[in-house]
Amino acid sequence: MTLRLPVPGGSTRAYEPRTEPLALSTAGPLTSRTVFSAAHVVADPYADTAPDSPAAVDWDATLAFRRHLWSHGLGVAEAMDTAQRGMGLDWAGAAELIRRSAAEARGVGGRIACGVGTDQLTGPADLPTIRAAYEEQLAVVEESGAQAVLMASRALAAAATGPEDYLDLYGHLLRQAGEPVILHWLGPMFDPALDGYWGSRDLDAATETFLDVIAAHPDKVDGIKVSLLDARREVELRRRLPEGVRCYTGDDFHYPELIAGDEQGFSHALLGIFDPLGPLAAEAVRILDTGDADGFRKILDPTVALSRHLFQTPTRFYKTGVVFLAWLAGHQEHFTMVGGLQSARSLPHLARAYELADGLGLFPDPVRAESRMRSLLTVYGVAQ
Repeated sequence: MTLRLPVPGGSTRAYEPRTEPLALSTAGPLTSRTVFSAAHVVADPYADTAPDSPAAVDWDATLAFRRHLWSHGLGVAEAMDTAQRGMGLDWAGAAELIRRSAAEARGVGGRIACGVGTDQLTGPADLPTIRAAYEEQLAVVEESGAQAVLMASRALAAAATGPEDYLDLYGHLLRQAGEPVILHWLGPMFDPALDGYWGSRDLDAATETFLDVIAAHPDKVDGIKVSLLDARREVELRRRLPEGVRCYTGDDFHYPELIAGDEQGFSHALLGIFDPLGPLAAEAVRILDTGDADGFRKILDPTVALSRHLFQTPTRFYKTGVVFLAWLAGHQEHFTMVGGLQSARSLPHLARAYELADGLGLFPDPVRAESRMRSLLTVYGVAQ
């Protein structure tokens, strides 16, 4: 049946939903690239909470979604930005998420890496306090048996006076880490509080400091995750990495070309867009595993329009679209988010996300997705 989808300006247009899902395989591990999906958390819709109260998480649905990703051969990047770290999920909730997901990963043989930050700090802090906060979180992740992802810190961005503070603090953490970690550079488009990270708003200067950190401890750096939405800079950066240090793209605008790579190398992946794209992304990488880069691009290139839509400015609200698509796909029974963030995107934005995802065949049950979209339109008063 035709849907009337709202468009900006107050009008609607007709859309014919597809009736069959895309046929995808789930066989075999991924071999040519290491691919992490940064996974969202599922809120508990029955919890009587306010937007600024501690997050109420539906643990069963949250862990079921991680099993879904693992079943397709993807790794899970846990307690990252996609899970609303600093935007609804506090450190206490993140620590419980890390412990539960790491235990689940051990049970099913899934790969997992978990975010280490300083978000237990609620106000301005000096450098020793920031270091202690990082150490506390690193201990939780390592004790869980997961790989650590050293995330960018709002507190450090506020307290550091120059590159030397970053070199000193990260050097201390890398010396302390029991196993090689992933370093995470998240740009200000994802979190404005991270502007000037690595000691400079000049990205060339910041890049040099970042590379200095890695060069001082290459044996403690498994890889880097770069989320700057600048493909040229990422390629230049990965070509300068020490031997054995991987680049995990976090570029949700240019991931097909960065993962496919060129004659001088390629990026692995740690991406928020691989939450809704998980099965399709895994299918594409399996094709790439055979050496068929064109076949890989043929599957993944058409998904970029959806990703660019979800990550449009203000980029930090991309999580609303991710959870919305998880609801339409049947991975959760409601469109509710911790912190009430389901209100962060407009109805026309959500309608376009539905249309793009449906066109890609992302929904395992397109009829259910249409029914849920229709119910949302009814709630908003859009006549059908």
